[in-house]
Amino acid sequence: MLEQQRFLVKQQVSLLSGRADYDIFNPDTQQQVGAARESRGFLKTILTMPLAKKKRPRTIEVRDSAGALVFTIHRPWSLFRSKVRVLDANNQLLGYFKTKLLSLSGGFWVYDPQDKQIAEIKGDWKGFNFRFLTPEGKDLGHIGKQWEGMAKALFTSADTYMVSLTDEASRDRTTKTLLLGASLAVDIVFRESK
Repeated sequence: MLEQQRFLVKQQVSLLSGRADYDIFNPDTQQQVGAARESRGFLKTILTMPLAKKKRPRTIEVRDSAGALVFTIHRPWSLFRSKVRVLDANNQLLGYFKTKLLSLSGGFWVYDPQDKQIAEIKGDWKGFNFRFLTPEGKDLGHIGKQWEGMAKALFTSADTYMVSLTDEASRDRTTKTLLLGASLAVDIVFRESK
């Protein structure tokens, strides 16, 4: 799944479940290469229902088309500032995102497992496009919201994102995993309103 340089991430429409589920495609072939599914039990669902969707703890497992776990993102309960951890298939920390405190455009600071800042995910003023930048400002990739039509935009909160990596970033599996994980984190932290 992580062999390609671009991914199309489509959130599934869920009117009643409140789950964060996504299908991941190769945009060039339109073939589904993976899926991201929220992992939560019945008790956790009941206990977190009073919380706004943006504040609920979330664990999303990303699996390839054969069902093998590729990575997991986890956001614990948060009041003001979210911290989203990215774990590999062996449950080892690859890095984490921390939301910026005072930012009109949204975004995250990206840290490695040793708490060193390694990148920034910077949003535009509309909150639909994000850039993945090194601390020196070098571009590693983009996350852009895709238009899916008027009906979907008006009646659902399901979004579609194009994730594109630069040639250099696509050669590093950890960077690729963090950028793909960031597209999911952008949705569960910034885009969900209820």
